[in-house]
Amino acid sequence: MTPPPRRLALITGASSGIGAAIARTFAEHGWDVALTARRAERLEQVADELRARFGVTALTRPADLADPATPAVLAEWLASEGLSASALVNNAGFSRTSRFAETALDDHAATLRVMLQAPVELTHRLLPPMLEQRFGRVLNVCSLAGLLPATGGDTLYGPIKSFLIRASLGLHLELRDRGVHVSALCPGYVHSEFHDANGTREAVTRAWPHWMWMSAEAVAREGYEAVEANRPLSVPGAANKAIAALVKLAPEDWALALTDRHAGRLGL
Repeated sequence: MTPPPRRLALITGASSGIGAAIARTFAEHGWDVALTARRAERLEQVADELRARFGVTALTRPADLADPATPAVLAEWLASEGLSASALVNNAGFSRTSRFAETALDDHAATLRVMLQAPVELTHRLLPPMLEQRFGRVLNVCSLAGLLPATGGDTLYGPIKSFLIRASLGLHLELRDRGVHVSALCPGYVHSEFHDANGTREAVTRAWPHWMWMSAEAVAREGYEAVEANRPLSVPGAANKAIAALVKLAPEDWALALTDRHAGRLGL
């Protein structure tokens, strides 16, 4: 008897960090994966690893989500392969610390396309087959920053993540009885290339002790378990849970002052 085909997960930002770790976690649990990111060579390295370690099919498509056409291109790529995604992980993202007025408007627009517009459009494009099958997983990699007041110096990152959290929670409620699980994953500080890319590696390493940090693998496991269990919101790590609870209970001006103090420690 021919075994049933494995389900497929499309994962954005999969060339390193949390995205690559999530790809490994899905593959470990028997999923085939379709990986996309900008760096073709790094993407293929991750795919080769997954094929060798887990015996899964790992497809790659280098693409830049800052291009407004990319979500449609990715959906058409899967369709051309005769595939539909049973899981979508919206992970691609970055932050800018060059301050709002000093950052070019085109760069702000790219930030919004990658972390806000692309997750919305990809979810909308890939959701119909999930609903038809009454099976699907949508995991939005958000951030603890989305649960905190916005940070001066990195003005758009937190609000974008806050939007994605709220949209995830609404979609979770909308789809909870239709077989599609939706979860927002909100990690804090993670060992990855994220802070190297925005130039804050030295500052954040100096500002926060090692116990505040989590591995990308631990965050990925938390995210996978959350979306499998259909938990609407997951904040990995005891310290991060405590911060989220504290800020939620604190008066707004206190929370804003704490966030501003934190930004000052990072030189923002």
